[in-house]
Amino acid sequence: MTGKTAVAVASVAIALGSAGCMSFIEVPVETPIHAKLDTTSYQRVLVAGFLGGGTKAIDTSAETSRLLRSQLRSKSTLKVIDADVLQLVNEVDKRRTTPLPVTGDNGPDEPKIKNEKDLAEYESILSDVPYWKKVGEEYQGALIVTGSVLFTEITRNGVVNRPQTYTDQYGRTQVTERREYANQKGYSLTPKFVFIDGRTGQQIYSEAFHEEALYSETMNTPALSAYFELMDKLLPGFLSALSTQKIRGTRTLIK
Repeated sequence: MTGKTAVAVASVAIALGSAGCMSFIEVPVETPIHAKLDTTSYQRVLVAGFLGGGTKAIDTSAETSRLLRSQLRSKSTLKVIDADVLQLVNEVDKRRTTPLPVTGDNGPDEPKIKNEKDLAEYESILSDVPYWKKVGEEYQGALIVTGSVLFTEITRNGVVNRPQTYTDQYGRTQVTERREYANQKGYSLTPKFVFIDGRTGQQIYSEAFHEEALYSETMNTPALSAYFELMDKLLPGFLSALSTQKIRGTRTLIK
């Protein structure tokens, strides 16, 4: 179809719609997203634990392991193994011949991994083939899910759009947006999910995500609530690695 033809068709559609000869119908649709991994050779999955850090407010390794196990039980055909969460940070520390330097920020309650730089000191365990093969042997060659999870506090300053309601001349309530400068605080969540073949200890797939949630500085949002809010946005991406997911939406039909 040429550009002129497309413009002509659009013009006719607008004219018919204006004349009352056209109606629009919203139809719900589901779009399948096929699994990124072939899991047919596995019967069981072990969510082993994560290199967690960024905040002392929550144990990101334990919370992420618990949440993913729950999701996989209801949305995957694999049998989820119940096991203690591996303490990967402690495992790396035990292997060190030279301890990491102690800084003024490393109090007794501070996480050992506070940012990406700290995380880089520990990530080698995610590609330690003998270690993961040994873990896999303990659980009969299950598919292993591990990785890292950084959950950090953030602040943002700038112009934001805020909804504002008003009553028009006919007494109807209307909503508009008002731009204003604001100070916001919130959290960022950066997980990296690593999938390992428990029979060989080899990584077979990995995927990283990032989400942020910002709130007014006057709001006191609990860290755990923000964590679950952000994980809720990331879960479809994680689950799509293991099983086909359906994304729900709508399409507009012209009648």
